[in-house]
Amino acid sequence: MIIPSIDISGGRAVQLVGGEKLALDAGDPVPILERFAVAGEVAVVDIDAARGDGSNERVIRDLCRRARVRVGGGIRDAATATRWLDAGAARVVLGTAATPSVLEHLPADRVIVALDTRDGRVVTHGWRRRSDATAIERVAALRHLVGGFLVTFVEREGRMAGSDLTQAAAIVAAAGEASVTIAGGVTTAEEIAYLDRIGADAQVGMALYTGRLPLAEAITAPLSSDRADGLWPTVIVDTAGIALGLAYSSAASVGASVEHRRGIYESRSRGVWEKGGTSGATQEIVAIDLDCDRDTLRFTVRQRGSGFCHLGTRTCWGDDDGLTGLARRLATIAATGGPRGSNTARLVADPDLLAAKLREEAVELGAAARPAEVVAEAADLLYFTLVKTAAAGVAIEEIERELNRRRRAVTRRAMEAKEDIG
Repeated sequence: MIIPSIDISGGRAVQLVGGEKLALDAGDPVPILERFAVAGEVAVVDIDAARGDGSNERVIRDLCRRARVRVGGGIRDAATATRWLDAGAARVVLGTAATPSVLEHLPADRVIVALDTRDGRVVTHGWRRRSDATAIERVAALRHLVGGFLVTFVEREGRMAGSDLTQAAAIVAAAGEASVTIAGGVTTAEEIAYLDRIGADAQVGMALYTGRLPLAEAITAPLSSDRADGLWPTVIVDTAGIALGLAYSSAASVGASVEHRRGIYESRSRGVWEKGGTSGATQEIVAIDLDCDRDTLRFTVRQRGSGFCHLGTRTCWGDDDGLTGLARRLATIAATGGPRGSNTARLVADPDLLAAKLREEAVELGAAARPAEVVAEAADLLYFTLVKTAAAGVAIEEIERELNRRRRAVTRRAMEAKEDIG
């Protein structure tokens, strides 16, 4: 799989050759993250912190709230690593600080050890100091303490001359159950496909920035198809993971989807087509994932209009319900102010009444004891909560994203009751 990389210096996305020479200044990292995040997790490296020459913490904290980010650069102790995990980083990347005495204080599955190598030997201190250890020796020594390794072939970094696939295979073998990400020189879809086959991800920066490797090609590189037409079945889901329908994709349609961030597919009879092109029920692409067998795609989308199905329903199996269905109906009422006589519309128009009902239902849920009572009171409170979010223009997706960010935190606040102010 592809792990797009964003190196940040002075608050801007940059690309360096050999870790030193500035080759490209790509500007604001936010739009770059939004483009790269369709591929999944994105690596973000604080170049200034890594050099001991400042910090881009404020910028990177914002990126952690926008997408799944693995953060590296200047993380030299467990406290700093924990602070990034609490900020919502999916994982943290430690370099020379990755010693057993530090790693034992961190959740292993959230830690990646960065090993920079030149001609097979580990290099440190900004790639300037050569050690006696090899990458394979370091991987073997630490693989039981961490979830993964990031191995960068420094002599190939930023030069787009290809990666050392033989060395990569040896590192994967040494890593055992730990994951491996290879960086430095990865330039082609064929390299990404090979690394995926041997069990490694490819971290790519320069080739993506320059367009030498289109992002869509990088995403689909590991895919295969056993169909005569070569198409990939594509399951379309919304941001809650609810299946909307099934379509088919080709290299051309995925390329168009990634370029335009819209749901574009391959029809077996009509060729490339855009969902909602005539009906207005368009889709914004959030993420594209590959299944475990590498023969099926999953598109996560924000569905607009009436829904995915040509019959006008939300899904090809009819309209969905539950919390997401309720949230959408309430959002429509909040936006339109109707229908006439609607209690939801009245609550949206009367914030004081809504606040009073929220307090009332929270107290009743707190006092409920029997399962049936808990179900009824929880349903009441969830309804009023969703009315509140609809009135504020907040999508349930945003709440889920915040909960996911909090779940990734390592430090837990003390759970104490506040004084009764009601």
